[in-house]
Amino acid sequence: MTEKILILDFGSQYTQLIARAVREANVYCEIIPYHKPFSYEPGLKGIILSGSPFSVNEDKAPNVDVAGFIQHLPVLGVCYGAQLTAKNFGGRVDKSNKREYGRARISIRQKDALLEGITDGSQVWMSHSDSIVNLPEGFEITATTESIPIAAFRKTGNDSQPLFGLQFHPEVYHSTEGKKIIKNFLVNICGCKQDWTPASFVQETVAQLKEQIGDSHVIMALSGGVDSTVAATLISRAIGNRLHGIFVDNGVLRKDEFEQVLKTYDNIGLNVTGINAKSLFYHELAGKTDPEAKRKVIGKLFIDVFQQEAAKVQGVKFLGQGTIYPDVIESVSVHGPSQTIKSHHNVGGLPDTMHLSLVEPLRYLFKDEVRKVGLELGIPADMINRHPFPGPGLAIRVLGEVTEEKVTLLQAADDIYIKALKAHNLYSDVWQAGTILLPVKSVGVMGDERTYEYTVALRAVTSVDGMTADWAHLPYEFLAQVSNEIINQVRGINRVVYDISSKPPATIEWE
Repeated sequence: MTEKILILDFGSQYTQLIARAVREANVYCEIIPYHKPFSYEPGLKGIILSGSPFSVNEDKAPNVDVAGFIQHLPVLGVCYGAQLTAKNFGGRVDKSNKREYGRARISIRQKDALLEGITDGSQVWMSHSDSIVNLPEGFEITATTESIPIAAFRKTGNDSQPLFGLQFHPEVYHSTEGKKIIKNFLVNICGCKQDWTPASFVQETVAQLKEQIGDSHVIMALSGGVDSTVAATLISRAIGNRLHGIFVDNGVLRKDEFEQVLKTYDNIGLNVTGINAKSLFYHELAGKTDPEAKRKVIGKLFIDVFQQEAAKVQGVKFLGQGTIYPDVIESVSVHGPSQTIKSHHNVGGLPDTMHLSLVEPLRYLFKDEVRKVGLELGIPADMINRHPFPGPGLAIRVLGEVTEEKVTLLQAADDIYIKALKAHNLYSDVWQAGTILLPVKSVGVMGDERTYEYTVALRAVTSVDGMTADWAHLPYEFLAQVSNEIINQVRGINRVVYDISSKPPATIEWE
């Protein structure tokens, strides 16, 4: 039975970081909106209450029954969760004299199971505009800071499960021993065994997939990307060749990617059919210059081709998808279904008319966890550690109209760039890299001849999650070498530039 920690989300921007810290301690957890009912199922070991942009003193402030929770399980309140706990038990929470935001140092008054091994004076991160002024009866202060008299507290007595509160955010990077505090809650207080590993995930998920799918068949669109490949491999482990993968060559993949990906799929034992639909895509893309128009053409054609192939397979009742946990979290708002942050997406936007049930073996994993599971499954590291690649492929890296000639030019230039990054051990230092073909030609000279050819821009960024990104400071010598190779080897390109824009204000892709 998998042990589980439940994180109740009050809308904090840091809630996912709490989940990441719990998962890094090899303990499984799930995030749910604070108002969603849950049962005290076997294996549930504790509850964490997240922060929130709300004040506990607002009329419509989110509220939960903390007193009811601790009749069953240990609870840790973080920031808003701590303030709500104090208020619910009769304490007082007021506006701070000033908004407390940034680094602080805690002074430990009482060493307890939560603060075990934490250094006195350890740096923590504050982000709140309210403060706990008075603790309820039956609670005691365990840590303070220079400006916060109640930085950490606990409930005393033995009439319930343990209850702790932290006025700071242990989950963020700037709380230097924050993850240790979270681990203390998981191990010392909740008694978690820390046995949730990639190997255990694979074993449990394969067993669950066998039960879910039974004797039916599953069809799945594959892209060559990390998420769909790992999801397909898990499903294949459960049902073998009753998984039918479809990989469509839309004409805007990387150079030789169609053949290489099919070969990799074959080597890892996946049952995948490759569909060469390049001509169809090029025909429909002709004359389209608007980025959104290009996206719509590619999305619609992909669905058409996929459905056509899917109709050839008998006994299919399930659609496999590579949905990962951030997609699931973002599709559920803490304010209820009327204010959904982002609608739940289907791979390729596949229509409901297919009447298939979903199989999403990765829906509770973060991206880095997907990669670890992929390596556990024996998928080649080259595929697992690939940079992100846009769904519309090179169609949005060929600025303006997409033609086969332009795609061939871009594929050749991009291949030189990516291979050079790998050869110089720079590929893993970069979050995403790619080449963009600009819709302009310029004059050049090669030998005694005047040329009038295309320009390409090289793009490389460093990032954690793609939400923000800085341009990668690649060595000048490296850029000079890549530029020289592209211009000498790719007839039709005579100029190379390097994009030094960060996101924001720019985006990673140009279209």
